[in-house]
Amino acid sequence: MNIRTNDTVIVLSGRDKGRQGKVISADPGAGKLLIEGVNVAKRHQKPRRQGEEGGIIKKETPIYASKVMRVCPKCGKPTRAAHRFNDDGKKTRVCKKCGAEI
Repeated sequence: MNIRTNDTVIVLSGRDKGRQGKVISADPGAGKLLIEGVNVAKRHQKPRRQGEEGGIIKKETPIYASKVMRVCPKCGKPTRAAHRFNDDGKKTRVCKKCGAEI
C-alpha cells in the first residue's frame, strides 16, 4: 500500500465518489484507510459520566485503499506513485505526472 498518513487522497468509487480528504490513519494489514470527512457514519452515544452529554456523533469509518488515489500536492491531480533514489541513496515517492517529490 503506497498511501500513508497525512497524504491527500480522492475517492474513486462508492457513495463518496469525488470527495477529497486527508488520511488520518492507514492499516496496511487490512488494506484500509481512515479519511477525514469521507465515509462518515452517525453513532448514538450514551453519556458515560455524570455531567457528560450524550447524543448522535459523526465518525469516519474505514474505506478500502483500492478505492482512493493520492493527489499530488504540486500539480493537484490524482496520480500514482513512482519511486526514485535520492543522491543520498534514499528511496522517495515521486508524482508520475509532474515528477515532483511527494
